[in-house]
Amino acid sequence: MARPLMPKATAVWLVENTALTFEQIAEFCDLHLLEVQAIADDEVAVGMQGLDPVTNSQLVQEEIDRCAADPAARLKLAISDIPMPSPRSAGARYTPVSKRQDKPDAIDWLLQHHPELSDQQISRLLGTTKTTITAVRQRTHWNASNIKPRNPVELGLCSQEELDRALAKVRPAAAAAEPAEATETSGPAGAEN
Repeated sequence: MARPLMPKATAVWLVENTALTFEQIAEFCDLHLLEVQAIADDEVAVGMQGLDPVTNSQLVQEEIDRCAADPAARLKLAISDIPMPSPRSAGARYTPVSKRQDKPDAIDWLLQHHPELSDQQISRLLGTTKTTITAVRQRTHWNASNIKPRNPVELGLCSQEELDRALAKVRPAAAAAEPAEATETSGPAGAEN
């Protein structure tokens, strides 16, 4: 269910400036009926500045008038013609300074437990560089003596879903390669005689 921006501030404005019932306001703002009643009694949201849903294009005045005339009617949120922002791409992301030191540990864990992942996939998954991955693999990393393999999910460097997706991309290709290798090593049928 779509709800207005800043529902409590919107409820404050509707209580103060309209003749709508508490039920109508509660349903529109997705608040409990008692909370709207407490707003009207100045027990909740004391001193809160009301947010006018008409000036914010969340409601039209005709909709308020229609519902004020009919207590059984329900307010409907106005459909905005403003385009929604596009979701952020899954590109490079910020890693807090406190977690950056954990990246070599996560790289080492991935190299040991999932060698089928390419350097590019590890780089994308952890937000690191191929140079760092190579240094960890060859034990030439500046801190190689202190690297201990640790799960990147537990370290908070990636989610389990992201790791599963990366592995799912690799596994179909690996499964397709296995039957081809098996037929090459067994030779033609009946060659044992």
